[in-house]
Amino acid sequence: MLLKQMEYFQTVVECGNFYLAAERCYISQSAISQQIKKLENELGVQLLDRHNRTFSLTPAGEHFYRKSLVITGDIEQLVRKVKRMHQGDHVTLHFGYYKGYYGNELTEAVAIFSQKYPAVEIHITAGSHEELYAALEHNTVDFVLSDQRRAFSGMYHNLILSESRIYIEISARNSLSKLKQIEIDDLKNTPCILVANENSQEEERQYYEKIVGLKGDYIFANSIQEARLKIVTGHGYMPVDVIGEQVWFDTTVSRISLVRKSESVKKVYCAFWKKENSGYYIEEFADILKGQF
Repeated sequence: MLLKQMEYFQTVVECGNFYLAAERCYISQSAISQQIKKLENELGVQLLDRHNRTFSLTPAGEHFYRKSLVITGDIEQLVRKVKRMHQGDHVTLHFGYYKGYYGNELTEAVAIFSQKYPAVEIHITAGSHEELYAALEHNTVDFVLSDQRRAFSGMYHNLILSESRIYIEISARNSLSKLKQIEIDDLKNTPCILVANENSQEEERQYYEKIVGLKGDYIFANSIQEARLKIVTGHGYMPVDVIGEQVWFDTTVSRISLVRKSESVKKVYCAFWKKENSGYYIEEFADILKGQF
């Protein structure tokens, strides 16, 4: 049995038809159909019940699909480990990201990078802006994704990734949730909830009060889950960064665009790494990350 035939079978099942599976595998529809037939012949078992232009999995096909995913996953891990052993001192990259960033661009970039360079080990940590800056300074992280809060330094590569708009998350039961946008000044009597550990609370409060302009009381939470529980129980609102189109579905929490004199309040997100630490993998990852934004 060929591993490729197993991968073709998985793709057919995931796509739901032979035409789309063939496109994804860059072969013809007849070729992928022949490969599935060869797989069935080799196993001596029918995996698919064919119905004109559609198909369904036989019980054996369902079992084979589930187990084949385990096998291909094990093979991917084996390949990764063998490549690392061949390298000897394998490459490890340490990435940091701002804990107030909730987008999926970083996750997508890491997935693409890991698939392309399976021998490179990636460690990822979250922190406040100042914690990440200190980590870069002390070389405990190689690369940081964060919002810009200070002038660019000539010691670093400073790659602008995107501009974000600040929204607030507030209880759907709060009367403010009926608004499409809200002026900063209209929030001064409502507490602002920030996700920050004890060491970074003052840093985050100063930034949102003096730079963003959110006046009033501040409440702190240790996690996004804790912050949202405070929101739904009416303790206040939480500012969040939205990059790209706003997509939000939640019956208990509403998102409202934050504006200053009718203009969206924005941030700039960047990637930072020391020039002296520049290398192929870091710059390759930076290019991939930029593409996701």
